[in-house]
Amino acid sequence: MKKTLLVAALSGVFATAAHAQSSVTLYGLIDAGITYTNNQHGHSNWQQTNGAINSSRWGLRGSEDLGGGLKAIFTLENGFTIGNGTLGQGGREFGRQAFVGLASDQFGSVTLGRQYDSVVDYVGPLALTGTQFGGTYFAHPFDNDNLNNTFRVNNSVKFTSVNYAGLKFGALYGFSNTAGQFSNNRVISAGASYTYGGLNVGAGYLQLNNNFGGNTAAAGLAAVNASGAVSLDNTLLAGRQQTWGAGANYAFGPATVGFVYTQTNLTQGSGINSSTAGGQTVNFFGNSVHFQNFELNGRYALTPALSLASAYTYTQANFGSGSMPKWGQFNLLADYSLSKRTDVYLQGEYQHVMNNQGLNGETIGAMINNTTSGGGASTTSNQVAVTAGLRHRF
Repeated sequence: MKKTLLVAALSGVFATAAHAQSSVTLYGLIDAGITYTNNQHGHSNWQQTNGAINSSRWGLRGSEDLGGGLKAIFTLENGFTIGNGTLGQGGREFGRQAFVGLASDQFGSVTLGRQYDSVVDYVGPLALTGTQFGGTYFAHPFDNDNLNNTFRVNNSVKFTSVNYAGLKFGALYGFSNTAGQFSNNRVISAGASYTYGGLNVGAGYLQLNNNFGGNTAAAGLAAVNASGAVSLDNTLLAGRQQTWGAGANYAFGPATVGFVYTQTNLTQGSGINSSTAGGQTVNFFGNSVHFQNFELNGRYALTPALSLASAYTYTQANFGSGSMPKWGQFNLLADYSLSKRTDVYLQGEYQHVMNNQGLNGETIGAMINNTTSGGGASTTSNQVAVTAGLRHRF
């Protein structure tokens, strides 16, 4: 009897120890608000909006200790719209992230699945778009550099290093998964960052290949192979997209200032995917297309609970055939934390389009919330949006 009790007790201890070596965390964020826009398709608009700063999501994140500084890791992250409960990212169950891999305390991690590219990983944190300090409505026109995470990379293998005295680096490769088309519908990306004291610098590169069957936006969208690395939620449609960027932040006391530069070049440009660009359609008709973005940003913690953030972005583009639109956007955010998990915010954006003619007479109206389905272009060269919102994390 005593032996039986001893075995039972030891079994309970070992089971508890084994359980302690593994963990699964449920987490999430809900962002909802009320947005006023002065001009959408010629009319002012009041909307209940989702994700003006951060898109709503929930996820599971887990790890298992395998011994010797090695562990198995996974993340499954779902995106959804709080207003109507529908799935985000084109209806995918885990459209934001879905990957599994191995992580080493000495070298870093290797993961496989649907993941973020290196421009998002290493340049994105230095901008205000795509972060908790500005997010979706601070995006650069059409999110042409993907700093707002409009799309992820399917079928990808990714390496992320450990932190070597402030230096981190990584690379990603997205497979086409199609026999005989290894170089088509694939993604290549790499980047690095370095932190020293209050200084944080980063750089990244991204290339997407997709051989389209036509030179218009409609033909390009129809040719995208959703089973490959390049997915239907990409805003820009082209035979090849190359994006690179670099930036720097410097923090001193309660303040942080930063600058980010990104450039996107399209070869055999088809156009803008209107389903991810607020319904606005622009055709490139096979031209070479170029975007350059310059963002100056800053944030300041007035108190532990109240913070301000602001950015100005200037974007110049060349769509070919003499079409060279330019955008200027000023953004301002005030955020107040009610607790560690809940905050309220008030943000505003003003965008002005200079030389707003697109190709073949298409007019490019100002469009602030340019990567949300609830948005819409202005019929003029100006647009203003103001949002009062609430975020809750769990």
